[in-house]
Amino acid sequence: MQTLLLLLRNIPNALSAARIGATPVLGYLAAAGAEHYFTWVLVPALLTDIADGLIARRFGLTSRLGALLDSIGDALLFFVALFGVWVFYPELLHTHAVAGLLLLGLWIAEIAAALIRYGRPSSFHTYLSKAAAYLLGISIGVLFLWGLPVALLYLAVAASVAANLEELALICLLPQWRPNVRGLYWVLQERRRSAT
Repeated sequence: MQTLLLLLRNIPNALSAARIGATPVLGYLAAAGAEHYFTWVLVPALLTDIADGLIARRFGLTSRLGALLDSIGDALLFFVALFGVWVFYPELLHTHAVAGLLLLGLWIAEIAAALIRYGRPSSFHTYLSKAAAYLLGISIGVLFLWGLPVALLYLAVAASVAANLEELALICLLPQWRPNVRGLYWVLQERRRSAT
């Protein structure tokens, strides 16, 4: 029984570690121009991003290490997926350059602010950032499997921009690193309660 519990406890972290391990493979496949193989490594890697959080929350297996591994895996996968889009779909980046630069700029700003403030990625995992990550992952997966509808792209970008703005606000409000924050609304409610 103890072995089973230990195994279950490590599944979310193993999925995050697998996502981290997939990024150099994806980088190599993109650089080699192997879109077919890139797609079939990318899609499962994107699915691990959904699975690790769902498993951790469903079975009460969340941890500070898990939150940090998840954030690192997300960041690395985002960059390598963007590299894949740049290699295989450069016209998409040219056509939607403003949206892409806004998304990338805010994402880099949020990571930089968290590193400056906390010395590590924020790992807030707010509801909005989870929704944005799912939409972005779905968009990237759909792009590589079937081609991307523009409406889905802009929905994912809008959600990601809103999530990054929320996380920047949280970095300003939270003096100490704290993983798995539900969102700005809940942090403001906590502050109001503690002020009374």
